[in-house]
Amino acid sequence: MEYNELEKIRVEKIHRMRAAGIEPYPTRANVTHTCRAAIELFESAEAKGDPTLPEITLAGRLRSIRPMGKLIFAHIEDGSARLQLFLRVNEVGENKLEELSEYYDLGDFIEASGTLFRTRTGEISLRVNTFRMLAKAITPLPAAKDEIVDGKVVRHATLSDPETRYRQRYADLAVNPEVRQIFRTRTAIVRALQEFLDKNDFLEVETPILQPIYGGAAARPFITHHNQLKQDLYLRISFELYLKRLNVGMFDRVYEIGRDFRNEGVSFKHNPEFTQLEFYMAYADYLKVMELTEQMIVHVCDKVLGARRFPYGDHVIDVTPPWRRLELRQGILDVTGIDIDQHPTAESLAKTMHAKGMNFNPNYPRGKLIDTLLGDYLEPTLIQPTFLYDYPRDISPLAKAKPGNPAITERFEGFIAGMELCNAFTELNDPLDQEARFIEMGNTYAEDDEERNPIDIDYLRAMSYGMPPIGGFGMGIDRLTMLLTNQRTIRETILFPHLRERDE
Repeated sequence: MEYNELEKIRVEKIHRMRAAGIEPYPTRANVTHTCRAAIELFESAEAKGDPTLPEITLAGRLRSIRPMGKLIFAHIEDGSARLQLFLRVNEVGENKLEELSEYYDLGDFIEASGTLFRTRTGEISLRVNTFRMLAKAITPLPAAKDEIVDGKVVRHATLSDPETRYRQRYADLAVNPEVRQIFRTRTAIVRALQEFLDKNDFLEVETPILQPIYGGAAARPFITHHNQLKQDLYLRISFELYLKRLNVGMFDRVYEIGRDFRNEGVSFKHNPEFTQLEFYMAYADYLKVMELTEQMIVHVCDKVLGARRFPYGDHVIDVTPPWRRLELRQGILDVTGIDIDQHPTAESLAKTMHAKGMNFNPNYPRGKLIDTLLGDYLEPTLIQPTFLYDYPRDISPLAKAKPGNPAITERFEGFIAGMELCNAFTELNDPLDQEARFIEMGNTYAEDDEERNPIDIDYLRAMSYGMPPIGGFGMGIDRLTMLLTNQRTIRETILFPHLRERDE
């Protein structure tokens, strides 16, 4: 490490502390309460009129230091709350006050013992009788700003540059409590999803991340190699084909929440590594899954937000069922004037799109042209919760065809705030049809097309043992967190998002 001048000063303090017999990184801490628990302890005793409180020991990061002669006010913050320390020469001694002034800086972790009381200004504080360093911070936290907290001016560090925040998430979390709250909310969302699915008799499972054949989604995989087996493996792009194998094995309702990896572009709603929920429900179709999706999102909002209406950007989203149902064909027709049913080939559809001055890749097959119409024109208009349903067969290779119309499948996607949230099918369970579609997909897409998947023979073998009717569902946890925390980029909901390399 190359240290700047400020960091060098702090490194020198470490050496001076050790020379004075003070260990800046002791092995153990002796904490008895979090800051929040200490505040609640005092408020409870105060409400009961009980003046006697035990001595307690707190720890946290130094947020402020205000010397006032023989008295020092300081604030520490742990993961739960912030609390004031009251250090007076009468209790801690002159040498300790000098030690604090000489060696301690904002950002250091400190342990302090004493009793709680309320100052004349009304702030709950710890009257310190002893303290010590727990961890000396070499790098100062980002620049300070003043903030009004409970009518008082509190100075603390802040960090606002997005690039720096994402690259140094540890500093971002340390100084921005609102960022920490996003990830607490994310954890609450996952727990609420698990609670809902568990109560609906789903079994949570784990499937392989390293897979010999990738599939279950249209995406380019990451490739790795197993040295001992001399075998190329793929980081999974979806859980789907393994979870449906479990339906064959008589687990009627299964779900997994975990990481998927797609070697694709990075955007405000895409990250190469992301968290997904998928569930598969025997004896259900996409209509039942629509109903379950509404109930699940409502359950999450009730548990996490305590409300079914929440702000997102300039909109107020209302997830109260029933959600709008819109046929994909009709939706595209409404916003573009193009009836995709009138264009059964890629050439015909591309000609019409070109005539309307649309931007698209002229080499795309028909399915990807339809995806372009959906993503570029229809999706941004879907603000309130909407199920877009009945997708063409050529962009839904794992979905069952609608009875009487083999060109259309029983598939829906859920959209909120102009963004896709979830994807679901009545799953194809005919092994002969599935094999034919795999072959068709292989013939339709070029060898180097990122959406071209290999044929998974073992999955076809599993289907051949008999696969029950299944309703399947997938949803991005990162995007759901974006919605419920009012964030405009997925990077705000991933602790360590992928970024381009840069020279430090």
